[in-house]
Amino acid sequence: MATLRRLREAPRHLLVCEKSNFSHDKSRHRHLVETHYHNYRVSFLIPECGMLSKELKNLVMETGPYYLVRNLPLHELITQEFINTFVKKGKLILSLDKDTYEETGLQGHPSQYSGRKIMKFIVSIDLMDLSFNLNSKKYGRICWSFKEKKPLKFDFLLAWHHTGAEEPAMLSFFSKYQIQEHQPKVSMSTLRDLQCPVVQSGELRGKPETSCSALELLDWLGGVFCNADLNNEPDNFISNYCCPQPSTVVAKAHLCTITGFILPEKISVLLEQLCHYFDEPKLAPWVTLSVQGFADSPVSWRENEHGFRKGGEHLYNFVIFNNQDYWLQMAVGANDDCPP
Repeated sequence: MATLRRLREAPRHLLVCEKSNFSHDKSRHRHLVETHYHNYRVSFLIPECGMLSKELKNLVMETGPYYLVRNLPLHELITQEFINTFVKKGKLILSLDKDTYEETGLQGHPSQYSGRKIMKFIVSIDLMDLSFNLNSKKYGRICWSFKEKKPLKFDFLLAWHHTGAEEPAMLSFFSKYQIQEHQPKVSMSTLRDLQCPVVQSGELRGKPETSCSALELLDWLGGVFCNADLNNEPDNFISNYCCPQPSTVVAKAHLCTITGFILPEKISVLLEQLCHYFDEPKLAPWVTLSVQGFADSPVSWRENEHGFRKGGEHLYNFVIFNNQDYWLQMAVGANDDCPP
């Protein structure tokens, strides 16, 4: 498995690129998708494609629902009824400023990105542990903190992970609060005469006059997703970016973007379907799947602390080749651990 890392300055970003194959026993693609929990936008680009297959289109339309609950008291998330109904495993992680942290009276630890003057603290509460110790002093102290000492309310996005059991009625459970059901927003478009970088699955770093690197492709994808003009015209004062070379022009490409609160399990199914895109011969040599996390999420991958004040980026991108090779690109902002 080849790996390429680059550190970008001003502001600092960390980008990790690696190459593998979906059929390899040590391929990390499932683990990386399943442990990136808070996904805001999913985009995929298919060159030489004007219309999605029925299977892909159905998957895109089945990425919801999710729910928005406004002004939900934090203590509702530690009740036995909530934990027994909705929580199978997991933690409640709070990212608090110094004043709020001290007012809660709870035990936590300073943010690893605080610097010399500590202004941010992280509090982690194991909900399953609480559910088995409802008579403990620890549970009593947390309840007292959330209900009396520092009653906190937030707007929450909630979604249900399907486990085979009957899905709880989230709307009725939170009926005494302002709750709304939402479906992710889906945007589909056909891009005509799109200039695309030439890439080869075995050339992660690219090769002069032969293929572009993984980093160049990711930069180009960002421009495509932003609908930027990539021709570097002299009278264009918005963007002077142009497609890296060597490149080729595809007659049409399909771009689909899903925006909302999208669970990892939905993305896993979509990734698997895109892998099967090449089961029958296609003109396209590759397709891409890009996933962006919420900028203000308290974590990026797993329980890794995620910084927000200096950008908030945490994203990953798959480049899926027709031989089942793939490139995996992961990027985070200034206040984040290295991607896993």
